[in-house]
Amino acid sequence: MNYLRYELDAGPNNIIQVNLDKRAYVRLMDYSNFQNYHNGRQYKYYGGLANVSPAKIRPPYQGHWYLVIDLDGHAGTVRSSVNIL
Repeated sequence: MNYLRYELDAGPNNIIQVNLDKRAYVRLMDYSNFQNYHNGRQYKYYGGLANVSPAKIRPPYQGHWYLVIDLDGHAGTVRSSVNIL
């Protein structure tokens, strides 16, 4: 499984801005859901398919987050950058 991962400390007063060079899935998860994602188990996330860039996500609560960017199993690569606003 190929993906890009960012670790962020953010909360509802922040907006996470994700800049992408192509359409990709942007998923924001806590630690346990990231572990499930990484290990191929069922997981929950915020976000989804980003058809436009920049994509923006507001975390529902303050915490340490894992932002994962992937192509959902499709071939290719994606370049990205992330900012907290």
